[in-house]
Amino acid sequence: MTAPEPRYRRALAIPAGMALATALAFLPNVTASAADRTPAATADGPLLSYVVNIPPGHGVSAHVRRAITEAGGSVVIAYDQIGVIVAHSADPDFAREMRAVPGVDSAGATRNAPLPAQSTTDVGTPRVLSAEQVAEAKATDGQDPLEPLQWDLPAIKADKAHEKTLGSPDVTVAVIDTGVDDTHPDIAPNFDRADSANCVTGKPDTTDGSWRPSTTESPHGTHVAGEIAGAKNGVGITGVAPGVKVAGIKVATPKGYFYTEAVVCGFMWAAEHHVDVTNNSYYTDPWYFNCTGDPDQRALVDAITRASRYAERKGTVNVAAAGNERYDLASDSITDPASPNDGTPADRVIDPHTCYDIPTQLPGVVTVAATGAKGLKSSYSNYGLGVVDIAAPGGDSTAYQKPEPPATSGQILGPLPGGKWGYMSGTSMATPHVVGVAALIKSTHPHAPASLVKALLYAEADATPCTDPYDIDGDGKVDAVCEGSRNHNGFYGFGTADALAAVTE
Repeated sequence: MTAPEPRYRRALAIPAGMALATALAFLPNVTASAADRTPAATADGPLLSYVVNIPPGHGVSAHVRRAITEAGGSVVIAYDQIGVIVAHSADPDFAREMRAVPGVDSAGATRNAPLPAQSTTDVGTPRVLSAEQVAEAKATDGQDPLEPLQWDLPAIKADKAHEKTLGSPDVTVAVIDTGVDDTHPDIAPNFDRADSANCVTGKPDTTDGSWRPSTTESPHGTHVAGEIAGAKNGVGITGVAPGVKVAGIKVATPKGYFYTEAVVCGFMWAAEHHVDVTNNSYYTDPWYFNCTGDPDQRALVDAITRASRYAERKGTVNVAAAGNERYDLASDSITDPASPNDGTPADRVIDPHTCYDIPTQLPGVVTVAATGAKGLKSSYSNYGLGVVDIAAPGGDSTAYQKPEPPATSGQILGPLPGGKWGYMSGTSMATPHVVGVAALIKSTHPHAPASLVKALLYAEADATPCTDPYDIDGDGKVDAVCEGSRNHNGFYGFGTADALAAVTE
């Protein structure tokens, strides 16, 4: 990720000020308070959102529910399968009081800003293609009009894979992000409305179109969705897996924040709707790294770990972006200057072995680093031996890695809301390439469980040795140190994703 700007590293952050949905869809084995009432304004603090974690599988006990009420809180929704309760309270001592309740494993505030109030992993702002540039694109037989500008497809052999299969419509990928414009001509043919929802409040809203970004919100999720499953239909670009279905799960507030309750809801929705692969190109706000030694932050790690692990047990492969800050996520210490990003950030030195970037560093999650047009680690991409699992094209400056003609931009081309196309870059853009390859693997092996899909994803990747020395700007100074072997290292994990192998092996 780049500075404390929009957190598009994994996904983009959404405005925190979303009203509770008017139409609510309840998941199986999920309970909610009768009226989802806001606690009376008798407390002397701002109304905040919390997660309260209890043993899973038994529902919310009467004494825990009573304790929530007595602490000035109200239950928004309870995910009984994983024991995560989303609650609101204006009592500043709510989390501390709940942690003292018997049967409560952990509890913490998910934010610093009051309700209703950016965290994706892309770099900079989108560069929109003009109508003239779209018209000037010259495609060959069998290509979509803008496909010659997509250097990233041949970089992972997706163009060759498409000669064998475009992927199965029985496979569904969910973009957990800032929202997806399902009216875009490159997305509409493959969009799955039944498995789409708005999870911003922590409770799924299936009102028609609730998953779309507004005109003032980030285009991040739409771009990601097109990179994965942009239809091969004679229009615009082609996705890595243009024959699979794509759903949108909106979790970012209008201001671009990805809060814990929304991310938990996103994973749970994907799990209960039998989504095959999720794309997570964001980090969970407001902490870039969540330290388990802090009781509030530990509760956030606990809640999202439970949700992501539950999704994997239900058959979902979860894929996340590594981030764009050039951090070595396997190092002994990192200085985090951006947390909390919805409060007053201050420099803090953290140990990434006990302070986690979530969902990127969670167990079971596939972590993706970015490469540029020359196949080298992108200048901005985070890395780390044992953390990064795989690499894929995320783009880079043409000053560092310039593509071969007819491609002219070192960034990744994809759809933007409103029927447009444009360039974006970041580990946010690398992640959907891996998600697309995982979807092709699932298409080829429809009965494969999540563990086998991941194993094949790694085994079929093109081994990519360390770039040593790594001097991406050519100034004679080493910009990052890669550790590991040819087959597994900190820059590229098990290698660069391979779409052709996904459909032939």
